[in-house]
Amino acid sequence: MKKLATNARLLQNIVSRRGFLGNVASGLAGIGLAQLISGELRAAETEWRSGQGMTHYEPKAKRVLQIFCPGAASHMDLWEHKPALDKFDGKPLPGEEGVLSFQGKNGPLMRSPWPFKPAGESGKMFSTLLPHMAEHVDDIAFIHSMTSKTNTHGPGCVFMNTGEDTEGFPSAGSWMSYALGTANENLPAFVAIPDIRGEPPNGKATWSNGYLPAQHQAIVLSNQRSIRNLQVPEGISVQEEIATREFLQTLNERHRLANPGNSELQARIAAYELAARMQLSAPEVSNLAAESESSHRFYGTDDSNKLKAAYARNCLLARRLLERGVRYVSLYCASRASGVDGLLNWDAHKTLKTDYERHCPIFDQPTAALLSDLKQRGMLEDTLVIWTTEFGRMPTRQEGTTGRDHNPDGFTCWMMGAGIRAGVSYGATDEFGRRALINPTTVWDFYATVLHLLGFDHERLTYYHNGLDRRLTSVHGDRIQEILA
Repeated sequence: MKKLATNARLLQNIVSRRGFLGNVASGLAGIGLAQLISGELRAAETEWRSGQGMTHYEPKAKRVLQIFCPGAASHMDLWEHKPALDKFDGKPLPGEEGVLSFQGKNGPLMRSPWPFKPAGESGKMFSTLLPHMAEHVDDIAFIHSMTSKTNTHGPGCVFMNTGEDTEGFPSAGSWMSYALGTANENLPAFVAIPDIRGEPPNGKATWSNGYLPAQHQAIVLSNQRSIRNLQVPEGISVQEEIATREFLQTLNERHRLANPGNSELQARIAAYELAARMQLSAPEVSNLAAESESSHRFYGTDDSNKLKAAYARNCLLARRLLERGVRYVSLYCASRASGVDGLLNWDAHKTLKTDYERHCPIFDQPTAALLSDLKQRGMLEDTLVIWTTEFGRMPTRQEGTTGRDHNPDGFTCWMMGAGIRAGVSYGATDEFGRRALINPTTVWDFYATVLHLLGFDHERLTYYHNGLDRRLTSVHGDRIQEILA
């Protein structure tokens, strides 16, 4: 009996070892599967927590107004004074004589056609092209050392809005929608307001949700383009409309519960529900007739310049959206390129003076009025305003023209409002404006700063996609401490 018991124990050990070895392959497969699933579980947890207004730390800003000027607005003609261009006008750019840029060979250095004068209490040298904007220099933090990784408009606009130079990535506004959700359930978290002249280069990719759930893409709204299909069709009573919505909501909820992991389905349901609520809210927010006559004059909505009047109405619409809880508003001034350079946007290749004397009056008064209005209403205390463009211009004239070619190596963007140190200039290009020389700054640094002001650590605000924890700042970025209050 003792011998049988010993043999039984030996047999049990053999079976266990054989069982262990036999299950090694499936065990390793299980470990691998667990690793794959863990990412999805993290993503699900992040998505569940997102959109609830939760932040990593106390935010300075609750909302963002982005003003975007497509076409690469010239930094040395608008924002950054370069006296060396006056001194060496007509001379070769030292070390880069006849340099080839986007459209070919460049000629000599070209001074700005417009003088710069001291503005504000700070005495910052500012272009006389923008007399209304000059009134705000003491509230703005200029970043004169921005750089881009592309010199092409489409990828440049996408890069400035998403942190990547290819399409398919979420815009900054979509990240804000994902992170914070809406502050008004009857309005979207993210609204894009395109110019009356058309969409910017690469169009909707600049406000796309990318790989984020579809509910985080921008709703496109402007004064000249109302949201379609908001009116109840004729012949349907209010009671029928309400009963239909309630029945549809019951079906949607039943379908959602049966498909808990389908984020696209949930996003689609949320979008339809928002659309129903916007039937009441959107007409009210876009009703500019409710504004006083003095407000319309202040913004310039009745200006004889039809393009300026249209942009002014969009500026007024932007303020109404922000004060009603929209988290992120992208306001565009100009559109994509046309067959004539500089006609529809800031892309002044051939005739800089003519082009900018067309664009600056459209931009100047309405934008300055919007900033003043936000300030007078106390909204700049918790609203961050950012001005962006895709890259800058060359300090030289294009050969055979009086315009400037593309320059991704140095340009200006700026911020003002919540959490921003007012009246400062950070970084600088070289004496001619050719390259960022002091404190070169990237798009990723820019948005790391934006996220910081909204209460987020840019390295921790992520979304799991295709095996990676993705973020707005890619794998780069440091906040610009010097412009923070």
